Amino acid sequence: MAILKVIKDHELYLYINGKLAYKKWLDTGQSKVFDIMAYDKYTLASYKDTQSDNLGEFLTVTVKLKLKSTEDGGRKTPIANGYRPDHVFEYKENEPISAFMGDLQFDGEIRPGTEKIITIRFPLHQPIEKYISVGRHWWLHEGARVIGEAVMIK
Repeated sequence: MAILKVIKDHELYLYINGKLAYKKWLDTGQSKVFDIMAYDKYTLASYKDTQSDNLGEFLTVTVKLKLKSTEDGGRKTPIANGYRPDHVFEYKENEPISAFMGDLQFDGEIRPGTEKIITIRFPLHQPIEKYISVGRHWWLHEGARVIGEAVMIK
């Protein structure tokens, strides 16, 4: 696997095997992941797989989401509809056992340090069913950093 890091005009680009996987605007902190397989060692599939192979096949849950404040190590910027953090349900010795893909669905934005009732869609190609139950608690990650918590309410 070849990984190329390029910084140009206050923008960071990561290319994996010649394909753009991640872009970050260094001035604003905003970023965009073009392919989630890039590169969380705990995620077992590419988000692009879900968009082409399993179009429309999602497990949908309603949760109470609380984002950590910036002062507590959370994000500096709000999140928008469609945001796709890693969802971690279990840890072993402070390391995630695995992470699952899921996109957040809501109106408006969610600022660090706030709570909101939202919908999360998990692609069905991943073995997530055993973690899904009302009252279940889990953590949202950006790489190794925990940015929030979710509790399933429906």
